[in-house]
Amino acid sequence: MADVTTLGWRERLALPMLGIPLLKAKLDTGARSSSLHVDTLESFERAGDTWLRFSVSVGGRHRIAVTCETLALDRRAVTDTGGRRTLRWFIRTDVVLAGERFAVDINLTDRRHMLFPMLLGRSALHGRFAVDPALSYTQPRPIRAGITGVS
Repeated sequence: MADVTTLGWRERLALPMLGIPLLKAKLDTGARSSSLHVDTLESFERAGDTWLRFSVSVGGRHRIAVTCETLALDRRAVTDTGGRRTLRWFIRTDVVLAGERFAVDINLTDRRHMLFPMLLGRSALHGRFAVDPALSYTQPRPIRAGITGVS
């Protein structure tokens, strides 16, 4: 782990496979899994597989809803910080953060009462990044042009 990038407790990232060019995320080493706030969520069948259609609000003052469709990875029980267990849908999608593009399993949930629409948990961070809670927004914003070319 000698070449691990140190990030702040909050950073900006992109979810290019979902068409989300910029999203604020809390990096949480105390949470095992990653979570994404969705405004709507429905499951449906396509060619014998379970797919998910959901909307994510992006932007600052003038928020827009991005509608996403992707294959469902799994449905698992997740225990929140209050000790409540809920059954959540999981997807696997790419994240672009700190010049790296990598696949992450993300659960879809209602985070409307949280400060950040995305929580990046320790499973996604492990071996890639260290988190310094004294830092914040250490990386430049992902840019559309750079999303496809990131390795």
